[in-house]
Amino acid sequence: MITRRLRKSADDHGREAMAMSRTHHWKTRILTVAAAIAMAAGLAPSAAPPATADADTAQAREIAYVADSSSDDVSAIDTRTNTVVALIPVGDTPRGVAVGPDGTRVYVVNNGANTVSVLDTATNTVIDTIPVGDRPVQVAVGSDGTRAYVTNGDDDTVSVIDTIGRTVVATVPVGSAPLGVAATPGGTRVYVVNNGANTVSVLDTATNTVIDTIPVGSFPQGVAVNPEGTRVYVTDFGTNDVSVIDAATNTVIDTIPVGNGPRGVAVNPEGTRAYVTDFESNTVSVIDTTTNTVIDTVTVGVTPAEVAVNSDGSRAYVTNLDSGNVSVIDTTTDTVVGTVPVGNAPVGVAVAPIRTASPQPPIARRPAKVKARVDNIM
Repeated sequence: MITRRLRKSADDHGREAMAMSRTHHWKTRILTVAAAIAMAAGLAPSAAPPATADADTAQAREIAYVADSSSDDVSAIDTRTNTVVALIPVGDTPRGVAVGPDGTRVYVVNNGANTVSVLDTATNTVIDTIPVGDRPVQVAVGSDGTRAYVTNGDDDTVSVIDTIGRTVVATVPVGSAPLGVAATPGGTRVYVVNNGANTVSVLDTATNTVIDTIPVGSFPQGVAVNPEGTRVYVTDFGTNDVSVIDAATNTVIDTIPVGNGPRGVAVNPEGTRAYVTDFESNTVSVIDTTTNTVIDTVTVGVTPAEVAVNSDGSRAYVTNLDSGNVSVIDTTTDTVVGTVPVGNAPVGVAVAPIRTASPQPPIARRPAKVKARVDNIM
């Protein structure tokens, strides 16, 4: 039984179990106040003038947004300095994170509040909160930025959000316990991982209907699509492998053994590498997508959950749930070149391009409320 496996994992490792089931709903997280929460004002300090350039000269940079699931906030990491430059309060138990194509908006799924927070990356503030389905988990944004797709784990649906009007415009029934979700670069298809059914649902974005269902390995978790839209990679948590789907035929054409408990997956901008978090091995498997083989294994923090690659493919950012930090991997050498402390139980991560006058100074993390994790289900 899926719930029996997940309960055993939570008892053995003292961390979040990895799936959901129709017959066993999530238990409410127990909240324990560890310290008073500082006021939200001033979480994103103003940029200081550059030392060698005019203050109005903008420099390109990127921000990695990390959902701290037990702190109810998002840590914004300046990728040039590997420091947290903003803390953004969101809803209860934030999980999935996705960035719009123009980098101006970040969407954060609040698993305990049944909502999605919309962040403005210019101010690092929440500008809207959108109600979705029961126990949402992950979110993906379409290639044109007008639609966001949210998996609702307890009601077996996907909420389709109009990002302009910031309202749910469709609710699509999928398989049991949907978790990971990814949109194709062309915007015509969305792939939804059904953890409780060991399948992937294929959504037609024009009609918001399921047009195909693909069997994969046991307890699938994450999903990513390559830049060409020709291959889909699904992490099979229960069988310790990655299913490779041909998007033209919607069939599994290969299976790649990886570490124990594969969960998150991301593909680099060139489509040549896929990075998989091995949740139970504390590693990241690096896959050569030409040969569909693991060519390297990188040791990271404890229980790595999700992974995101920056815009030029030079860095991969891995959230370590039980370490409370993010490992920064140099993708040229496949080595960890930085470790960034963030909030409690970081899970989702996405990287956004930002325009700013200069690097922002790091901030001290405020005292945060701490949630006791008792049989927490993804």
